[in-house]
Amino acid sequence: MNLRNALRHAWAKPLLLGFLLLPFAFLVQGIFEQSLGPNPAEYLIRSTGELALRMLCLTLLITPLRVQFTLPELARFRRGLGLLTFFYAFMHALCYSLLDMELVWNDIVNDIVKRPFILVGTLSFVLLSLLAGTSFNRAVKTLGAQRWRKLHQAVYVIAGLTILHFFWMRSGKKNYEEVMVYGAILGLLLGWRAWHTWKNWQAAKRNT
Repeated sequence: MNLRNALRHAWAKPLLLGFLLLPFAFLVQGIFEQSLGPNPAEYLIRSTGELALRMLCLTLLITPLRVQFTLPELARFRRGLGLLTFFYAFMHALCYSLLDMELVWNDIVNDIVKRPFILVGTLSFVLLSLLAGTSFNRAVKTLGAQRWRKLHQAVYVIAGLTILHFFWMRSGKKNYEEVMVYGAILGLLLGWRAWHTWKNWQAAKRNT
């Protein structure tokens, strides 16, 4: 079976998404086995946040791979990866709200106002929630294809806000190595998209 046939296979999508849910299963296992270290709450908040960032990178990687290697079959994985990004971001927000703030909403609101990196993370999560809520075919029909595409271009804003959130979070300990790695990955992916858009615009301009 060649790659294109494998990507078309009915089991390809559930197998990929199931594999990418394994880290969450390990976190749940760690909770029950009490093996998440001396500060389980911090471990869960940090781990779910990093997993959301990795899923965002994978989601943004789909289009460059699809175009550069002429693999239209990859498009069928984009929605699932986007929803998986939202899932891990939701778990990140839930762990913060429940384990760090004990669901005291006044304290959560005050924390969002007082700490810029929490505010930026919240804005990113709100935008990601909008994209997840409109990721289905019915939303495309309701909004119209053009409006839907414009709304989902907010993924660029989400990527920027996410890296800024990660940077400010790590700045307290002056630990920027992972921030630089993820920033470089997202910069390359977004840079490719900008170049590809410009290239298509130039081609359309020549044809008019």
